[in-house]
Amino acid sequence: MLSPAGPAAAEVARLWWVMATGAGLITAFVLAMLWGAIRGAPRKASFRVWIVGWGLVFTMTVLGVLLASALWTGERIIARGDSVVRVQAHASRYKWDFVQPAPGGWPVTTRNVLYVPAGQPFEVEIRSSDVIHSFWVPRLGGKMDAIPGHVNLHRLQADRPGEYAGQSAEFSGPGYRKMRFTLIAYDPANPPSALIDAPAEKALP
Repeated sequence: MLSPAGPAAAEVARLWWVMATGAGLITAFVLAMLWGAIRGAPRKASFRVWIVGWGLVFTMTVLGVLLASALWTGERIIARGDSVVRVQAHASRYKWDFVQPAPGGWPVTTRNVLYVPAGQPFEVEIRSSDVIHSFWVPRLGGKMDAIPGHVNLHRLQADRPGEYAGQSAEFSGPGYRKMRFTLIAYDPANPPSALIDAPAEKALP
């Protein structure tokens, strides 16, 4: 999660560090007050300083910065629905079925392995056929729920070719811990044989 390999993951990691910094400042402040109370520091600060200054102004400032950072990050990584590569992820207990375009244009179905071109944004249509699951590739971005009867759209990108671990991040029964998949980002100039050699008759309509 803190070793991002795509723009969405980089935004999430940046937000994590902002939140960690905010939490650290508040924790340091509370510990400093606790240390002062233990040592019996004289009470020179007024009601206005403690309640208004530290209790309201400081707290609301930190929370405001965190909220603004979260909204900014969410806006930057939201799916746009424009003309990018579109793949489908169908979740069911306890596996993932993916539909991705082959270089020739026809759809190819795979199980627990998703192929996407590296260096290009792509969008994932996420569906579930039974209960709520969650699509998550930690190094590429945050998680997105797969909800029965609903389609969620998730935009990701892998900056470079490689294999990235993915999993369901929603408890959906005793077998969900095995509900893992692999995302393979390939060089667009050298697509994998699993896509090139896939016969059209195995593709979903």
